[in-house]
Amino acid sequence: MLVAGAACSDTEAGGSPSSPGTTQTSGTPGVSTTPGASTTPSQEPAPASVTVVPAKGATSVKPDTPVTVRTSVGTLKDVTLEDDDGDKVAGRFNADKNQWTSAPQLEPGATYTLTGSAEGTDGATVPINSTFRTLKAARNLKASVAPLNGETVGVAMPIQIYWNNPVKDRAAVEKRLNVTTSVPVDGSWHWMNSKQVNYRPKNYWPAGIKVTVNIDTQGVNAGNSVWGSASREISFSIGKSVITRVDVKKHKMYVTISGKLARTIPITAGKDGFTTRSGTKVIMEKYATKRMDARTVGIQPGDPEYYDIHDVKWAQRVTSSGEFMHGAPWSSGSQGTENVSHGCVGMSLANGQWYFRQTLRGDPVIVTGTTRTMEPGNGWTDWNLTWPAYKAGSALS
Repeated sequence: MLVAGAACSDTEAGGSPSSPGTTQTSGTPGVSTTPGASTTPSQEPAPASVTVVPAKGATSVKPDTPVTVRTSVGTLKDVTLEDDDGDKVAGRFNADKNQWTSAPQLEPGATYTLTGSAEGTDGATVPINSTFRTLKAARNLKASVAPLNGETVGVAMPIQIYWNNPVKDRAAVEKRLNVTTSVPVDGSWHWMNSKQVNYRPKNYWPAGIKVTVNIDTQGVNAGNSVWGSASREISFSIGKSVITRVDVKKHKMYVTISGKLARTIPITAGKDGFTTRSGTKVIMEKYATKRMDARTVGIQPGDPEYYDIHDVKWAQRVTSSGEFMHGAPWSSGSQGTENVSHGCVGMSLANGQWYFRQTLRGDPVIVTGTTRTMEPGNGWTDWNLTWPAYKAGSALS
């Protein structure tokens, strides 16, 4: 966990405005002087003089407040900060070991107990005991993440974090997000809206690497009385490189695996009125068998274009609006020669099965040959932005 290097006092109701810390002493440090006496500080042994921020008994302490313990005499021997459940808060000593500072990541609405000891220059030990309570958030901030922990995904998979409440202070939250990779990768966060932030590399992920996402947002102030209530970490792997290119005009699909053309597949795409979108799509879902009912795209029974197929094989979703790559034996006579679908890319069952077995969620599908383009947010559309435009979507750019 990251640890702040400076301490501050930030207590509200329950803390003493005029006395932000609690001072614990044993005896009177130093020797008092009289007028006319030398003003040289006494070097005689003295007990530790400990100050704790926030003050003992404080309530409504902001969760992003770093807890500090300091002694003006001697050194700190040990310091432990625990929440209600006995979970320890990370912290560290400074070089002189006369100050300890916690990570500014406290849980909202929790009671914390601080224990430890300090040793004065007189050799005596002074115990440290303090409790305080953090403010209760009006709303908590929690994250849902894709991909899943332990998942292996394709080279175009964006990291997607969905927040349960809107984030006003995007910069504060983004500072708590970190991506590490087993080989160096240049990447950026991009805010899709106040409840979603994505991350993608400049170019596709290198095949076979490991990626870890640290969402270190417990205690972060997201604005509008929304406070981070939990942190989490996920790790995932990138599979082999499978890049698909669909040429709608030529009615062909080219599948490149690990840099080599593996198969050219005759396809049919969307007919007039149902034109397949051009752009870079990403495989979002995979179904060995899926029911496809035209009512889900607004076509009702009785319409000449209505369909309801219960057993579409090898279906892979590439847009939220309903475009799939799938086996389509009913259009076998048109595959490779004309476009007759309602927007999906159809192929033979044999090719559909082969293709299904090559791909992972997160593999890219690059479609060309139509004037209809991908709408932002209609699926995982991160790759339809230039790299400068994508980076500009970071709150820290």
